[in-house]
Amino acid sequence: MKKIMMVILLILFNFGFVFKVNAEDLKLAENAKSAILIEASTGKILFEKNADEKLHPASMTKMMSMLLIIEAIENGVIKWDQIVTVSENASSMGGSQILLETGEKMSVRDLFKGVAIASGNDAVVALAEAVAGNVNNFVSMMNKRASELGLTNTNFKNPHGLDDANHYSSSRDMSLIARELVKHKEVLEYTKIYEDYLRENTDRKIWLVNTNRLVRFYDGVDGLKTGYTEDAGYCMTATAEKNGMRIIAVVMGEETSKIRNQEVSEMLDYAFAQYKVINMLKSKDALGKYRVENGKEEYVKVMPKGEATVVKKKSEKDGKFSYDIKINSLKAPLKVGDNVGEIIIKENDNNVMTLKLTVDRNVEKANFIDLFLRNVKDMIIGNMSLK
Repeated sequence: MKKIMMVILLILFNFGFVFKVNAEDLKLAENAKSAILIEASTGKILFEKNADEKLHPASMTKMMSMLLIIEAIENGVIKWDQIVTVSENASSMGGSQILLETGEKMSVRDLFKGVAIASGNDAVVALAEAVAGNVNNFVSMMNKRASELGLTNTNFKNPHGLDDANHYSSSRDMSLIARELVKHKEVLEYTKIYEDYLRENTDRKIWLVNTNRLVRFYDGVDGLKTGYTEDAGYCMTATAEKNGMRIIAVVMGEETSKIRNQEVSEMLDYAFAQYKVINMLKSKDALGKYRVENGKEEYVKVMPKGEATVVKKKSEKDGKFSYDIKINSLKAPLKVGDNVGEIIIKENDNNVMTLKLTVDRNVEKANFIDLFLRNVKDMIIGNMSLK
């Protein structure tokens, strides 16, 4: 009955008969101990329930592990095709696993598959040791990264999520990890796989099936991580993208996997039915050319550091968007990523957001010869214009 009522309300809304539908009216995540629903690009919260309660995150812990692993790959600490020798510590992990043996050799790519698809505790420990030397170092990295992301209700004691009295997180913190993780599109290429094989063409072939069934049964879902332990109950962080809008939904402490999947699906239904994203400015949009003082190149383009995006109810009318640009004095040398000013985005003359600006390329400082030749060029052009 609850499912039927929600579908009716959403249909009525889409046809204009209902102009405001409260999350509470739909009883979202009614059975979860904690839940949150956000839009990924802005972090806007669409619904929350006990979002700061400290709970066991189970294997959702692996989202932080995957974040550190993908960052290590991008920074050259490890490589996708690097071969990892499995330690006794990794192969002895209980819970979900890909049946690694001590001394077995496997690529980082296949181990990552084992984590992203099958939630392998043994695989994530093997990768943690490859990145940080040992698990303790890796856990320290996890907690440091949690602090950098502003997580206030999280403490990690391991990279896999098996229960520990002092291993906890919250729905809000899990959504913040997920929001950072989905910025790495390569991760989603693995978390969206429903089934795959490891050790193909060997007598130890193993079939991987994604623990996140919504990857197959909910259109647009391409991640991220499920979890279950006796203390945690059934948990999930799911992400889906439709019509240019990415949504992240987190539930913790569900009674069964069926209820977990149903309530996450209802949260996603609610988000996609009620909200829309308006992209006002992209990170690669050039905002004009500006002169660089004492630069090898005389002019440089500026662009925003990030995208200007707003999330609105579909029932709301779009306003008139405009922006003001403020540029600092541009002096060489300049590097891509340097803050050179800001752009203030407005809707109906009200400030919506402010983004920092940077340059589109590096500009070295000009030497004496560069400046001399530029002055000669300017003189010649000036004289020609007088004729």
